[in-house]
Amino acid sequence: MTQHTAVRRAVLLVGAALLGFHFLVASLSQAPLSPIKLRYYDNITNYLHPYFTQNWMLFAPEPLTDDRGILARARCEDGSVTSYYDVTTPTIKSTQESRFFPPRTARLISSTLQQLTQSDPVLNRIRETEKEKKSPVLPLLPIEKTSRDEATRFLARFSMMQMPQACAGVAESIQVRIYYHEMPPWSQRNKPITGGKVSATDLEWLKTENLR
Repeated sequence: MTQHTAVRRAVLLVGAALLGFHFLVASLSQAPLSPIKLRYYDNITNYLHPYFTQNWMLFAPEPLTDDRGILARARCEDGSVTSYYDVTTPTIKSTQESRFFPPRTARLISSTLQQLTQSDPVLNRIRETEKEKKSPVLPLLPIEKTSRDEATRFLARFSMMQMPQACAGVAESIQVRIYYHEMPPWSQRNKPITGGKVSATDLEWLKTENLR
């Protein structure tokens, strides 16, 4: 075996090992809740987020039924608060303008919003059952709290980077607002008066010094 052949085989083995590791982690992230998933949840999230996060909401049985994005505003050192800045729309526009090599910034937002609201299906069913029985609802597990805290911080940090002009570049804190635009039913898609319902959720203010 020549040295060139040996190097080539070693490269192929390393590549196969890395690819196998990636698919193993991705599969574990989609597996039902288990002791192994609980133990390695933070490691899995850190590896997959934001570029490899799995999102199956496009497909049945639960296709997307709303359009969601984020706005952000800043509080200045003098106590004044800026107007809301549309963080999502520019990222979508940049993606649409570059079809062959689109940037992934829009996905950074969508995948983080998914992380902010998703829970394990088993836990969701348990909570829904408890609500129907009017029993105390199971509180968020530590891994759920950690995941949502990380998502909140990321959205605030990303928004801060997209609005450097806020407070002349010295914003004291950032607040993110998530908006939800519920799409009208398919049967009403051609009716111009049907706009769909819009709602919003405000996240907590976060100091910029803790986001850098």
